[in-house]
This record gives sequence, structure tokens and C-alpha cells, in this order.
Amino acid sequence: MSREPPKPPSARTALLALPLALLAAVPVAAQLPVQPSDRLAASSQQPLPLAKAFPWHVSEATPDQVRVIFAPAPEHYLYQHAFAFRLQSGGQELPLEFELPPGKARNDAFFGDVIAHYDQVTVTLQLGAELAPGAALVIEFQGCADWGFCYPPQQERFVLPKRNSGKSPHLG
Repeated sequence: MSREPPKPPSARTALLALPLALLAAVPVAAQLPVQPSDRLAASSQQPLPLAKAFPWHVSEATPDQVRVIFAPAPEHYLYQHAFAFRLQSGGQELPLEFELPPGKARNDAFFGDVIAHYDQVTVTLQLGAELAPGAALVIEFQGCADWGFCYPPQQERFVLPKRNSGKSPHLG
């Protein structure tokens, strides 16, 4: 007795087998790790609290000058155009001149071509010799995280300590 070779499957049999093969692959595919796109991964990021994203402090440079130092968190930057400093003293508010260190040119989704500061920014401000009691420094800035979250413009008020005759107080 000899065996006959098996017959090739008919077209009908092949068509019925295809959906079964696809269904058998579904549980395997469901267990494969999902690789989110960069865009999806970025949208799941949480913004840092402002004080951690852009910490800053004020210190005395000379008896009539202060330094404001910003230290952006990694992958965060400050907009050069958003910096402003004013002195409130004796019922007046005066803009203060300042210079910023060089920044990095970038194309920003919100403001177009801008200068961004990723590294520490130190600004020295000339206050003058005489300040009224309760004098304050008004500090304005704005920044973003590289992944797309931008913080609203900030305005902080720093009350300057009373100056003692010839003594240099530490400001912070």
C-alpha cells in the first residue's frame, strides 16, 4: 500500500485559515512593549514648580549694587526679552539698566526667533546710594521647558534690607 502525497490546500481552505492565523497572533502582539512617540512622551511630562524650574536669589555686589542670579533647571531656558528690573523707592518706580550674558539663538514655538538662556544668568544692578525704607526690587522674567511647557510671565518683588551705615548686609 502506497500513500498518496497530500493534496495542496484549496483556495477556500487558505481563505478560512488566514483569519485564524491573524487571530492567533493578536495575543502575542498585545504583549509586545509599546514605544510611545517623542510627541506622546513629551505630553506626559509634568512641569516643575516655578521655584525649581527657575530658582533665583539676590545678593549684594557692593554697597550700592545687587546681583540677581537665576539658575534654570536642566532643559529649561529663560527668554532674554522677558527680563526687566525696576527699583521701587520713596513712592517712585524707576527702571534699572542691565546687561545680560550671551544667550543661545533658537526658534521658539511661542515667540519665533529668540535668545534663550539655559545657563546661570547673573545681572548686576546699580541701585544708588540712598534708598527709602521699604525699597524693593521688582524682577520680571519668563521661561519654558524644552519639551514645550511655557510658564507665564513672572513678576517678583524683593524687599531690600535696610542699609546700616557703612555695613554691607547679605541679601539672600
